Amino acid sequence: MLPNIAIIGRPNVGKSTLFNRLVGKKLALVDDRPGVTRDRREGAANLLGLEFNIIDTAGYEDEDAKSLPGRMRRQTEMAVAESELALFIIDGRAGLTPLDEEIARWLRGAKKPVVLLVNKAEGKSAESGILESYALGFGDPIPISAEHGDGIADLFQVLRPYIESFEAAAKDEPLDESAPLKLAIVGRPNAGKSTLINKMLDEDRLITGPEAGITRDSISVEWVWHDDALSEEDKLDGVHPDRKVRLIDTAGMRKRAKVDDKLEKLSVADAKRAIDFAEVVVLLLDATKGLEAQDLRIADKVIQEGRCLVIAINKWDVAEGPSKLFNGIRSALDDGLAQVRDVPLIAVSAFTGKGIDQLMKAAFNTRRVWSQRVATGKLNRWFEDAIEDNPPPAPGGKRIKLRYITQAKTRPPSFVIFGTRVDDLPESYRRYLINGIRRQLGFGGVPVRLIIRSPKNPFHEKD
Repeated sequence: MLPNIAIIGRPNVGKSTLFNRLVGKKLALVDDRPGVTRDRREGAANLLGLEFNIIDTAGYEDEDAKSLPGRMRRQTEMAVAESELALFIIDGRAGLTPLDEEIARWLRGAKKPVVLLVNKAEGKSAESGILESYALGFGDPIPISAEHGDGIADLFQVLRPYIESFEAAAKDEPLDESAPLKLAIVGRPNAGKSTLINKMLDEDRLITGPEAGITRDSISVEWVWHDDALSEEDKLDGVHPDRKVRLIDTAGMRKRAKVDDKLEKLSVADAKRAIDFAEVVVLLLDATKGLEAQDLRIADKVIQEGRCLVIAINKWDVAEGPSKLFNGIRSALDDGLAQVRDVPLIAVSAFTGKGIDQLMKAAFNTRRVWSQRVATGKLNRWFEDAIEDNPPPAPGGKRIKLRYITQAKTRPPSFVIFGTRVDDLPESYRRYLINGIRRQLGFGGVPVRLIIRSPKNPFHEKD
């Protein structure tokens, strides 16, 4: 669950423009005329790795409750009631107005944390509005330009404690191992996905056969896997040997150029949505065909979506030269998936059941790694040592300074580094940092996000 943050202000101060910037797309209509937004609009915001739900609201007007503006105001009040924090925007060029003061009085009565933003602050014309905003009693205002992205890094710094506090109390609590594992099985047609799930369930739950493309829809099935080899440490942590799983069977995913049937296109799109829904994705290979380019494309799709990846080689019972095959696939994966090393590789047989327990053990362990948060002290010590052991380069004789790091989120683990002249940082150094996070902080085998930003205006920098 993500925290809700509502954008509040009188009409035409730039609420929808800020909303669009935070969600990264133009979801809300924007126009110079006041009153364009009438209903609440929600979107998934990502601010330098901070994730939250952002709510765009109608302009707050002091009108009769039965009138259209009054009903719009009621929607705004409900948005604040459902939020953990309010972003109160005023227009820096227009300065403080009586309606701004009225909204401020109402927000104080709502007893929600408020962050004051002075929009349209890209110029001297907003200086008086910034000074006047102190009279509202919400502390230091944040001057921003929702249209141009100015001040967004300062907004990140202010929002981070609120969101991290919420995450500590909700999403980033120690992983609930009793929660069902969302496990999607993907792969090329006829790799044996449905047959493998039937073997797990020990019943003919899904239609199977030699014909490719039998499965069209993504099918979700509840299952309980009994972990016979549960470690003593897990038992002490309260992990039960009966582990809940939500299995998702998907349609085979062929190379896009070969997909011309409309129904197959819909099936592949459904499989991609299953990847988005899953926590762990098992890419099933066919041992009789080895690793093909399409398998690497599917794996890359999983990694780009930030999901855990486990690769299983099916039909192991009929594989020729299994040892050579396994080592060859391992080597090809290391070359083809250089962005994620040490992805679990398991040999299985959907016909005999071989390797299913090892596959499930790897899936649960990978989810645990994917969900972990590094203690701040440990993260800072690693960061200082990494820079000391291999300082950033100094192109043109000017040193690149990396100042500090924070873990913005988990699932996938995402880190933000702030520094100066970061646009000159070579990709090789970025890979050095990511590899260090994986090896030394225990994130091997899962996708890691690393964003490197300048604290002045991060939207002018490159990832």
